[in-house]
Amino acid sequence: MQQHDPKLSIRKLAKDVNYHFDSVRRMYKDEMVQYPRDLLLKLCLYFNVQPGELIRIEADEASDSSDSSDSTIE
Repeated sequence: MQQHDPKLSIRKLAKDVNYHFDSVRRMYKDEMVQYPRDLLLKLCLYFNVQPGELIRIEADEASDSSDSSDSTIE
């Protein structure tokens, strides 16, 4: 990932990508069940990365079922 200001705020990022602050905040805090495609695209273009570099899927350690994975924003 390219170097960006380590002090980049959620509010500034939302303004830079022209997206709703609350949606960017919820994505950052991992409070979204589904990620808006247009927001993912804007973030990928902004950071010059692929979606897999923004989102990581981790298996839930408490359960072995295949539908118990958690996604985390890096």
